[in-house]
Amino acid sequence: MSNALSPAQRLTQLINTINEYNYQYYVQDNPSVPDAEYDRLMRELLDIEKAHPDLRSPDSPSQKVGGAALSAFEQVEHEVPMLSLDNAFDEDDMFAFEKRIKDRLKITSEISFSCEPKLDGLAVSILYEDGKLVRAATRGDGRVGENITTNVRTIANVPLSLRGEDFPQRLEVRGEVIMTRAGFDILNEAQIKKGKKPFVNPRNAAAGSLRQLDPKITAARPLLFYSYSLGLVENEQQPLGTTHSARLKQLSDWGLPLSKELEVAQGAKECLTYFHKIGELRSQLSYDIDGVVFKVDDIAMQQTLGFVARAPRWAIAHKFAAQEEMSTLLDVEFQVGRTGAITPVARLAPTFVGGVTVSNATLHNQDEINRLGIKIGDSVIIRRAGDVIPQIVAIVADKRPDDAKDILFPESCPVCSSAVEKLEGEAVARCTGGLYCKAQRKEAMKHFASRKALDIDGLGDKLIEQLVDADMVKSPADFFALDIAPLSSMERMGEKSAVNLVNSLEKSKKTTLAKFLYSLGIREVGEATAQNLALHFLTLDAIEQADLEALQAVSDVGIIVAQHVVNFFKEEHNLEVISALQEAGVHWPKIEKVAVDELPLAGQVYVLTGTLNVMDRNQAKAKLQSLGAKVSGSVSAKTDCLVAGEKAGSKLTKAQDLGVKVMNEDEMLAMFAELDG
Repeated sequence: MSNALSPAQRLTQLINTINEYNYQYYVQDNPSVPDAEYDRLMRELLDIEKAHPDLRSPDSPSQKVGGAALSAFEQVEHEVPMLSLDNAFDEDDMFAFEKRIKDRLKITSEISFSCEPKLDGLAVSILYEDGKLVRAATRGDGRVGENITTNVRTIANVPLSLRGEDFPQRLEVRGEVIMTRAGFDILNEAQIKKGKKPFVNPRNAAAGSLRQLDPKITAARPLLFYSYSLGLVENEQQPLGTTHSARLKQLSDWGLPLSKELEVAQGAKECLTYFHKIGELRSQLSYDIDGVVFKVDDIAMQQTLGFVARAPRWAIAHKFAAQEEMSTLLDVEFQVGRTGAITPVARLAPTFVGGVTVSNATLHNQDEINRLGIKIGDSVIIRRAGDVIPQIVAIVADKRPDDAKDILFPESCPVCSSAVEKLEGEAVARCTGGLYCKAQRKEAMKHFASRKALDIDGLGDKLIEQLVDADMVKSPADFFALDIAPLSSMERMGEKSAVNLVNSLEKSKKTTLAKFLYSLGIREVGEATAQNLALHFLTLDAIEQADLEALQAVSDVGIIVAQHVVNFFKEEHNLEVISALQEAGVHWPKIEKVAVDELPLAGQVYVLTGTLNVMDRNQAKAKLQSLGAKVSGSVSAKTDCLVAGEKAGSKLTKAQDLGVKVMNEDEMLAMFAELDG
């Protein structure tokens, strides 16, 4: 509480702020602050009202549960109010909760508690009359909610009719409507494809889905309902169970879904054991939870304990450490990944969230920065879920300072100063200095030495990592300057292994233009494309000088691959490495120009399907193209031959139906040997 404000002034300020946050959360489904911030303000308000009871007013947030019903829906008055729960934030709060109950009941024996995950969705009341679903409503302000019957009827796991015949004539079931994480991801992918704003989290997605005026939209959303209590019960056919857990079991028998993690614990200590167990399972659950709810299991005890203004005395929500918190974006730095992807990393004011202090969070890419509308200096909401890297999910726009600064994406690589490439339609920007950039060095070296590239026997991934870490190689050309003595001192390397590696390096200097092109690691230039480039241009110089139009004249090269090739050879660092490799002795035989119509498979269309064992599909494709064939992805009447590997499927069936020639892998290899002979 500020020293400059009186208790009455601070209380008025808190009431106005919390009411605004309630409106954003319950009515707009667009909260601007994380739950932890809201909880802090509510606790401060309760403390002031406890110290100054004369200041408590009927319109205080402490006297109600949520916000007003949406005007677009018919209002429903709850016959039994839907109350909220008090919160426990640590073990002391749980023991204090247990003590209050024992003191009020005047008992010393252990109390049984029903334990259940606190689902992070939207609270809903569903009324059944004579076993038929007749009405569903949101919590609203606890007294009046919104009539969402038509939408709730579309939820897959909500029964329209109860099972059995022994249910009460009128039965109100209360529970939570949620969206699973997998369903949430699918929904957001669809939102983005349609050019719509993605939802912030599954809870907002579930709430927004239930408040659609068109039930067809709700029906298309992956919603689920889980029961957690009873409200109104009239004209029982048989007595309900005497415990909360037994009544939940009865709901299950009537066909209503329950959380699978329900348990009964004896005393606060067992409750805390359950709390920690669920906390460990949290990341493995298919849906979001933000704590655990503990309820006195005995119904008679519940009735004796009764209620306070806004919550039952017999239940409490034990919250997990906040997974969403508010912080300040101090700066943005740009990191370069092993494939050259440039990722903006937010530097935050250190904030305790999800059990750890967070000072960094990912911003993914430029598109995400634009979507968030974020600036340096903004107050931001950060989320941490399990071991997932913290991320910024929203900004608090009304807290933006006057000196907030735009985030400027670098035009050159922050590691090696090479140009940054971001093609149209791609979200990720990348460094083009693949052979030179230190951030990409290990992966570039591994690719260069791999079997399909220069095939340097004895130069495995672990050894490459050691060489890079020891700063013994900074570019692929440095491999060819390695001596036996320093190699012998490397981990798991003796003199014999070092001699063998040096001999392999010498042998690998003789290669082909296609293999050399592939070894350079140009984005999207695989074996087949490298082979096509080599056969089309014949020399490395011609490929280096080719423009976009010339490159697109090559089979299998479109505008995107052409752009990657141009950008690679435009970078001076890459040209320096290529020159160093040639100076080190890497060479290849001259390719003789052969007219396309003179090639043995000229004009023929081949299709590859199934699994090949000796030669993979890319190698086979490259070989067929080098012999003049066109390799298609689908079988048609124009197909001359289908090469069918193991587990060939529909393409083989279609080829047989069309009378297309079919050969297996052995027959293809025999054909290659004959044509090369």
